[in-house]
Amino acid sequence: MQALYYDGDLRLRDLPLPELKSDEVLIRVLLAGVCRTDLEVIRGYRAFRGIPGHEFVGLVAGPEDSPWLGRRVVGEINIACGACDLCLRGLSRYCRGRRVPGLRDRNGTFAEYLTLPAANLHQVPDNIAAEAAVFTEPLAAALAVTDAVPHLTQSRILVVGDGVLGLLCCSVLALQGSEVHLAGHYPEHLRLAEAYGASGFLERELPGGDYDVIVEASGSPSGLTLALERVRPQGTVVLKSTYKGQVALDTAALVVPEVRLMGSRCGPFPAALRLLARGWVDPRPLIARSFPLAQGVEAIEFARQPGVLRVLLDCQ
Repeated sequence: MQALYYDGDLRLRDLPLPELKSDEVLIRVLLAGVCRTDLEVIRGYRAFRGIPGHEFVGLVAGPEDSPWLGRRVVGEINIACGACDLCLRGLSRYCRGRRVPGLRDRNGTFAEYLTLPAANLHQVPDNIAAEAAVFTEPLAAALAVTDAVPHLTQSRILVVGDGVLGLLCCSVLALQGSEVHLAGHYPEHLRLAEAYGASGFLERELPGGDYDVIVEASGSPSGLTLALERVRPQGTVVLKSTYKGQVALDTAALVVPEVRLMGSRCGPFPAALRLLARGWVDPRPLIARSFPLAQGVEAIEFARQPGVLRVLLDCQ
């Protein structure tokens, strides 16, 4: 099979089909999404080596006796050991031996085929286009914000970062009936947020006043700085960004106003699929361009350009 492989350098390689374990299925990847975290991986984040990528929609191609055979699926990315103390306490998402496709000790989705445990799969309803289904993982991650912060309908919320994740966060927060503002750099992205029911502003033009909740999804340390400047005393900053390296943090900005800073990662796939199936969120306007897998290196270079939203790899 063809795959993009990273070992300090990114290149297209011919690799054998992945071997199946007893609890796994073989998936033929239809589309894979290139997100900012994947770009950070290719910059050296987490010292990953192997096939990058973790967002996908695909068809189960084996084994032949699998009840999943032929189904169109998406897959949760946390692969737990099932035996450590955290798994036994029902916290398998944080498993001490956790593996994550394309991010941690597991080959990912920028390939013609991948394997996943059957327990990680979710069937994609027939009425969801593949170009929408490939957004299931980041849409679920956006929904995680609504689990992390209660009483959002009464909140004044700022989303920092007008990339794909920030825009998806706007979409689900606006569905809660919240007053949602988006701070970004690209007027065309801000207009997309307005279609979701949020109000978009260039960072330098943000209206005055503090925010009850700020979702930091900029992918840049400067986004966290802005969030801590604009959150109200005893407010909450939800940190969604991941990037290579460390970030300087003025702890007084947390301690003195008693601000809560919390990380947020994965979210509920079933809820994300319901939103897509009902048409309440349509992420397809966030697609910048699709490339065949054979042009994967070119696709990554295109995705690195400022202002580019979601790049897809067509792996068929």
